[in-house]
Amino acid sequence: MIKFEHVDFTYAAAPEKKSLSDISLDIADGECLLLTGESGCGKSTLLRLLNGLIPEFYDGERKGKIIVSGKEISESKIDDLAGKIGTVFQNPRSQFFNVDTTSELAFGCENLALPEIEIVSRIQKTVSDFHIQNLTNRNIFELSGGEKQKIACASVDVLRPDLILLDEPSANLDHDSTQSLRQMIKCWKAEGRTILIAEHRINYVIDLADRMVILKNGKVANDLGKTEIRSLTDDTCEKYGLRSIKNISPLTLAKEHQENDSKELIRLTDFSYAYRGAKNILSIKEMTVPKNSVTAIVGTNGTGKTTFLECLCGIRKNKGRMISNGKVYKSKARLKEIFMVMQDPNHQLFTESVLDEVMISMPTENEEKAKQILNEVDLSDHADRHPMSLSGGQKQRTALACAIASERSILLLDEPTSGLDLRHMLEVSEILKQLKEQGRTILTVTHDSEFIKNCCDNVIELSEVK
Repeated sequence: MIKFEHVDFTYAAAPEKKSLSDISLDIADGECLLLTGESGCGKSTLLRLLNGLIPEFYDGERKGKIIVSGKEISESKIDDLAGKIGTVFQNPRSQFFNVDTTSELAFGCENLALPEIEIVSRIQKTVSDFHIQNLTNRNIFELSGGEKQKIACASVDVLRPDLILLDEPSANLDHDSTQSLRQMIKCWKAEGRTILIAEHRINYVIDLADRMVILKNGKVANDLGKTEIRSLTDDTCEKYGLRSIKNISPLTLAKEHQENDSKELIRLTDFSYAYRGAKNILSIKEMTVPKNSVTAIVGTNGTGKTTFLECLCGIRKNKGRMISNGKVYKSKARLKEIFMVMQDPNHQLFTESVLDEVMISMPTENEEKAKQILNEVDLSDHADRHPMSLSGGQKQRTALACAIASERSILLLDEPTSGLDLRHMLEVSEILKQLKEQGRTILTVTHDSEFIKNCCDNVIELSEVK
């Protein structure tokens, strides 16, 4: 049994606002609780209070009581919780300790000093249950974002914890991988584990949830039981500010007819890339992308979507040509024409404040214009915050604000809606439409069908152009 009794929490990095306010919740053993709400509403904070990251790694002031299995959580050290509570973070890279996948799966059990034969047995079962045989004995740094997420989930499963905390676990997963995650949650549920899932994309897990708690401004806005969850429709979800409950594969959308009136095209020919000593991870004979449009790049995890964007913008030097307006652009030239928002925005946030982050992305710094851009992405209230103190969704919008401020003609976005709620996803969609009207060309790698239907003019399945 988990019990929150009138819990408040305020981060030391943001003392002006409570992250959680008067939270009272009882969570039964074996219950599957779906935790949702707008970006920055306190979902991740609630999980950090349970797994010990607060106060071990995040400073702040907590009031109220948190009881886990009859014991106040503050009486347990973070190493006491190892093996009992497993967490999959929003950014899987932040929980890796090894450079190869199999060692990562073994790491937690090794720290608990389990016998080698037991560790090997657990890994074999998890690999089989997750269907990730192709991910064993791999270099973690060469995995896609979705593949890293699978390894993060698997490394938690190997520990066999009683309580499993999932923070946006589907953020970087393709449709099929999300269904695999759903099956693992179903297995955990059948085994009687207690599961807390902080999630915006609720469609794949909504029928597994025993309860759904909706947070708003750090408070419990709604607490829905099974009957209420089963009666939800897209209309009622929208009233709650929740994402669609329809489960549609982006690959299905790629096969639908796409209207395209653009006469100007960006043409890629013989576009390929390979890691040293390996076969091509990317091999595109020819691809055309309409200018002044929003094009979605879709495909399963590991097909090279992120690598494609990195090659296109010039971060990675690759073979092949990009031709626009009759001019061939090599890697160095592409760096000046293209701005990329990475899948993990932590890699491109460098300054001491959100406002400064936007201003350094400008050709010429303009504070008034930077503030206007922050208002467009709903970050005005966070202008003076340190970027690393923001939630995952807020970091995504900060990186998008930087892209807008860059004034580059071509924008590349890698999973721009991971960690975003309905309202902010729709806001990003509207911003991309406006940028298109201003003459910008946007390519976005995404697994988000709802986002595609809202703003993308074209859908290209990467595997089909290899």
